[in-house]
Order: sequence, then structure tokens, then C-alpha cells
Amino acid sequence: MKGDDLSEEDLELKARLEDCVERAQSRDPRLRIGAIDTLRKEIRAATSSMTSAPKQLKFLRAHYGTLKTCFERMQDSEQQKKHMADILSVLALTMSGEGERESLKYCMMGSLVDVCSWGHEYVRNLAFEIGKEWKFNGSSTPIESKINVVLEIVKFHMKHNAETEALDLLLEVGYLEMLSDEKKEEYLTMLLHLVDSTNYKRACLYLTSCSKYLSTPDHEATLGTAYDMYMKFRDLASALRIALLVDDHKYCGQNVKIKMVFEETKDFSLKQQFAFMIARYGLSVEIDDEMVADENEKNALQEVVCNTKLGEGYHILARDIGVMEPKSPEDIYKVHLIGGRGAKSSSLDSARPNLAAIFVNAFVNAGYCQDKLMTALPDSLLFKNNELWKASAVASLGMIHLWDPDLGFAELDKYLHSNDTNVVAGTLLGIGIASYGVKKEYDHAHALISEYSTGATSITRIGGILGLGIAYAGSRKDELKSHFSITLSNSQTPFEELVFSSISLGLVFVGSCNEEIAESIISVLKNHSKELTEPIIHLLPVALGLLYLGKQMVDATAAKVSETLEEPLKKYCGLTLTSLAYAGTGNVLKVQELLRSCSNKLVKGGSDQGPAVLGIALIAMAEGLGAEMAVRSLEHLLQYGDCSIRRAVPLALGMLCVSNPKAVVVDTLSRLSHDADGAVSMAAIISLGLIGAGTNNARIAGLLRKLSSQQYGGYLYCVRIAQGLLHLGKGLLTLDPCHSDRLLLSPVALAGLVTVLHACLAMQPIIVEKYPYMLYILALAMQPRMLLTVDEDLKPLHVPVRVGQAVDVVGQAGSPRTITGFQTYNTPVVLAAGEQAELATEKYIPLTPVLEGFVILRKNPEHHED
Repeated sequence: MKGDDLSEEDLELKARLEDCVERAQSRDPRLRIGAIDTLRKEIRAATSSMTSAPKQLKFLRAHYGTLKTCFERMQDSEQQKKHMADILSVLALTMSGEGERESLKYCMMGSLVDVCSWGHEYVRNLAFEIGKEWKFNGSSTPIESKINVVLEIVKFHMKHNAETEALDLLLEVGYLEMLSDEKKEEYLTMLLHLVDSTNYKRACLYLTSCSKYLSTPDHEATLGTAYDMYMKFRDLASALRIALLVDDHKYCGQNVKIKMVFEETKDFSLKQQFAFMIARYGLSVEIDDEMVADENEKNALQEVVCNTKLGEGYHILARDIGVMEPKSPEDIYKVHLIGGRGAKSSSLDSARPNLAAIFVNAFVNAGYCQDKLMTALPDSLLFKNNELWKASAVASLGMIHLWDPDLGFAELDKYLHSNDTNVVAGTLLGIGIASYGVKKEYDHAHALISEYSTGATSITRIGGILGLGIAYAGSRKDELKSHFSITLSNSQTPFEELVFSSISLGLVFVGSCNEEIAESIISVLKNHSKELTEPIIHLLPVALGLLYLGKQMVDATAAKVSETLEEPLKKYCGLTLTSLAYAGTGNVLKVQELLRSCSNKLVKGGSDQGPAVLGIALIAMAEGLGAEMAVRSLEHLLQYGDCSIRRAVPLALGMLCVSNPKAVVVDTLSRLSHDADGAVSMAAIISLGLIGAGTNNARIAGLLRKLSSQQYGGYLYCVRIAQGLLHLGKGLLTLDPCHSDRLLLSPVALAGLVTVLHACLAMQPIIVEKYPYMLYILALAMQPRMLLTVDEDLKPLHVPVRVGQAVDVVGQAGSPRTITGFQTYNTPVVLAAGEQAELATEKYIPLTPVLEGFVILRKNPEHHED
């Protein structure tokens, strides 16, 4: 600023500051002390609320070097030198050279008293330099020496509604990572004192969102911090969501964090809400005396955890919407709209159309306990067609009676005594499907299936094996481990039974990281690695990967596989293990690794790219931005990949957008459904069903109807399956494993999807021809996409709710609206993909922060009717 442009006041200020600089260099201690104190007061007053560079800093720019020299020569008391360091630290805000971090340097030499009183810009610059210091010097920087400054800055940001900046600083300096060392209690106490009841929710939301982009140690520390914050402020339902997300449920123990949440409250209704949340996640939890003391309450909670209320709630929703009336396959095909070949597709003179009709009937009427096809079909027709038709037909009764094992057993019991082994196999599979997710006090499924499958023919044993795997998926039941281990260790066991036993073990012990089971499956792989002509051999690596699903702990097992197996199975197994171990984590490095694998194979050729392509979708699916980027990457693979990559791309798209028919993906799959490569075409058709599963999407329905008039044989079969999936549960069910505002990813649901999609990599031999009943594994991913409100006695309660598109409010100040474009309905309501709900009345208080599934409402004591 030129002297000619200055006003009289500015000239006076400039002269006063220059005089202070002169006196600060004086030999007289009293003059120096007075000058330094005057400079401190002038600068502090100017910077405490600055909106632009203050004149004091502009006038002192020319004297920055002089003051630095003066500081270095100072022989005064320690206090005066610290005050001069404070002044230099603030001046460095505008004068420090790039990368020198002088503001932080002089701050640490200063008084360190009330650092934040120098103003917001100074604090932000100081935080920036601390982050840079840590980045360039790494863990060699003694962060403990700066911890008080860091915490003071964090406290300042928290107080001024800048939670994101505060937490970013803590993440940059590795503060949250320290919570796992011996000083955990001290650091955690300091951190928890910085949040209060007004900002802890925003802080926790930001931590939870950041955790998706962090590596394993930081990820766990960040979620642990959010959990502790929720527990401090007794937001127990939110704490439970974090506990489920962390999922430290070890093979031989309970999830410690879940137990702590239950023990923190005596409120039985709140514990019932916790039980509904656990049941939706699919975690097998045993309610013990420490969690609930009263025996009656314990039994009631165990019933909820075991999903005994799910079927009843589903029927309440269906009756309210008016879709309880069963539908036939013809109602879905709507052949009168297309004519031609499609009109003959459901005649009873061909096995394959009938098999397709059986699956369509099962998917559309899933869980309704009534239909127009199976219950009206005479046994003479049931036993007329080929073997696979019989097994799949009888098993479909289990799908129709999903979540109602009592009625399902009664309906299937008459087929148990059949002389036809395929019918018995279908019966055992159906019992398993009907029992999935619902655990009764009397465990009929295990006893029945074990009794009828022991010593029977191979197809019957396979039906029993798969039935047990579906019925007890995620339960980690020790009796089944012993049961299947005997099968795997027997050298006389047929190869098919070994594969399905491994798959069932993977489903039952999903995410358990059980080394003993892993050794058994690796042994089977080693002994049968030469049987590459069998398409189902590629399901063995899937079974192994299911044990580590989403756990990021597969290095030791992958090393054993590399030592044990030979190419090409070794490469296939390695890619499958990696993709499953990092499923749902959004790990960018692993996605890049899989993309690199695809590009390598473009040059070298080979047939093991399928799991790499599926792995990209698996890893990216739970995180919105990553999923969008993955769709773009798959488009490039589609353009430049060889045939094995192109065959897997439609399935990967189906996984990324399951039950979420995005227009761009629908366009791509519609185009691929007419591809010259039959395998690509069939995969695209099935994926159209997957992305539209349970949505009744009109556009996809029209595309599939058009395809049904043009296709025949295996293609028409795939079209029918896709039509059944599209109308899954008459539009009330979803296959999406993500729930709780997409924070949680159900491991059991994901395991079911992964298994079926890997089977679809060999669509013709496995799904179309030899093992069509593997499609029933999709039952593991089926869940009502509902919001059902109940009172504290679990009786349905009809209340108004606003339903709209979810809005990302992470990092936004205040209490912004979480939905947009909403409409108001009375519960129960169906929630589409990407939708959220909030109560439209103040009469009740929900006991969970996310309105999905079963929500218990409590009367608001502060509400008074007008």
C-alpha cells in the first residue's frame, strides 16, 4: 500500500507500528517489553475477526525479517521471547515462504496460551501447517509435543460449527489411530470432552463417512471413536449401527460392542428395536443374561432376533397395499400384448418352459404362502417331466412359504415319502428355503434334512446339503461344521457333493475367517484341481472366499492357495479371494489391482477374468461414488475386453445396481441382450432381472416382453427368470444387501448374490442345464423393502410419514433436511431404492434414527393435542 494512498489514521497506525519495531530492537529492556506488548495488542485486535488482510499485517510485512533477527538475538526473559514468537507466528501467516511452515515453528516457540484468540484464519493456517508437518515427517514427528495445540484448534473448530475441519485435522495427524495404543483412555477422554449434545451427531456422521475411504487400522479407529461418542450421549440405536458395521463378531464369541449397547439400557422397548435391527442385518446373536436379566424378556427378544415377526409384517404390508391375491406366470408374461412365439411359452408339453414357469411362480409369490400353480398342479403332472423340473418344482414350495417354516413343513411333508429321489431332494431344499432367516425353538430343519439325506442317493444328498446351507446361512452352527467336515474329508464323496458342501459351509460360516474350514476347502481344491472340465469347480474358490467376505484378512489363506494350486485355478482362486475379502469396502487399490489383472489378460489371453470383473463391482457396490466410477470402468472393459471379460460385465453391472434400475445401466444391458455372443446375451438378460428385482419397473418389463417374442430355448428361459425377478414378491421385495441408509451391508444377503452370480459365469452348463435350483440361493438376499411402524406392544401403528429421495447431509452445518421431493403417506409404506422416510407427526418418537423395516414408536410425552 503506497504512502500516498493512506489516510491520516493509516499513516498514524503505520508510524506507531514502525516505532514499536524500532523500540523492540532497543537495548533498554523496558522499551522492548512495552513495544512487544503493544505489537501483540495491535495484531490480536486486528486478526481476531478479520475478513481481509488487516492493515497491521500489511504494514509489518517489510519488518518481518527485522523482527526475526531481533528474536534470534533476544537475551530477555523467556516470557518476552515467547511473546515475540507469538507475533512472528501470526506475521508468518502472510510472510512465510512456501513449505517453510514458520507459523507453526514460531507458535511452538511461543507462549501456547489461548492460541485461537489470534483469529479464525490464523487457526486454519496453523491446522494446515500441522497437517503438512505430519505428512512430510510421518510418524517420526512427536505429535505428543503438539497435542495440546491440536486439541485447542479442534475445540475452537467444534465451538464454531466446523466439525469437519476439526476431524480432518485429527485424521491427518493420526490422532484417532492412537486410540488403539496404551494411551487410549487418555486420548479418548480428551476427544470426547470436545463434543457436546449439539454437534456429536454431525461429528459422528462425518467420521462414519470418512471411514469408507481409510485403510484398515484408521477405518477401525474412526468407527470406534464414532461408537464411543454415540455411547457417551446415549444414542444407543446409532451406536448399534456402528457396532454392526464394525462386526467384531468372532467365530467363538459374541460381538462385544453389541453386548455393551444392550447392557447400557434397561428400556425393553429399545432393546426390541435393537433386536429388529440385528435381525435385518442377518447376524446370529444369542441373547444372554448379561444383555437381559428377565427370562420372559430374553425369550421375547430372541424371537425377534430370530426373525419370527418378519413373515407376519410382510403380510401386513401386502394386505395394506392389496397384493395378497396370488399371481400366475401368465399374469407376468402378458403374452396377449406380444403374440407370436411368446404365446406358447407356458404350455405343458416342454420341460424348459415349465421349469421357467416354476421359478417365475416362486419368485412372484415368494413369502405369500399361496399361489395358483403349485397348489393347483396335480401330482401326475409334477412327476411327468424331467428330473431337474421335479426337484426345482418341489423346492419352489419352500420359496412360496419363505419365512413361514411351520406352514412350509406341512405343505412339503407329503413329498418326503416319495419314491422319486429328485422329489425328495427338492423337498429337502424347499424345507431349507422356508426355514431361512427364521429360527424356532424346535429345530426341525436340521433334524429332518439330516435324517432324509443320510445314506440317500447323490441328488437327494445335494438337496439336503444345499437346504442346510440356506436354512442356517450366517448362523455359524458348530453341528453343521462337523456334519459337512465329514463329507469333505471322505475320499469317496462324489465331486458334486464336495462342491455343494463347501458352498454350504461358506454360507453358514460367512465372514467367520474360520481357518479349519478354509483348510478343508483348500484340500478339496488341491485334490480335484485337475477336474477343470467341471464348471462347478470354480464354485470352490467362492466357498473359500465366503469365509472371509468383507473382512480384508485373506493374505495368509491366499498364500496357502498359491503354494497349493497350479495355474489356471491358482489365478482364478486368488482373484476370487481378493474380490470377496474386500467386498463392500470400496478399497480403491484393490479395484485398481483387479483392473490391472483384466488388462494383463487382454494381452496374454486366458479364462480367469470373470472373478476380477465381478470383484470390481463387489468392492465398489456399497459406496456411491465408487459405484459410479465402477460403471464407467466396466464400460471401458466392455469396449476393449475379450470375450470372457465381456461375458462377466453384464453380471457386474447387475451386482452394482441390484434392485436399482438406473437408466444408463438399463440402456447398456438392453443393448447387450442382443449381443452376437450368446453368453453375453444371457448374462445381460439375467442382469436386467437383477437390477429391476422387486421394482416392477415398466421399462424393463417392456424390454423383457419384447425379448420373449424374439428368443427361444435357453435365451427364453433366461428371459422368464428375469421376468420373475422383476416382479419379485409382487414388487414388495428387494435383493439389495445394503440397508440402514446404505450404511450396513448384510453379509448373508451378499453371500447369496455372490454365489449365484459366480454360478452365472457358466450360465449354460450350471443355471440353464444342470443346476438350475442354485437360483434359490437368492432367497438369502430377499428382504421386504418396507417401513412398518409398530407400538411398544409390537402392534401395527398407522402414522403419517414423508417419503422422498435421500439427501447427503454430511459436513453440512445445522440440521438440514435429509430428504427432498417427498410425499406423505400412512404406514406401512414401500421404500424404493435411494428413498428415505421421516415421521410427519410429533405425536410419536421413533426408537431408531433410520426409518426402515420394523420401527417401534413411543408416544411423545411433550406432545399435546390441539
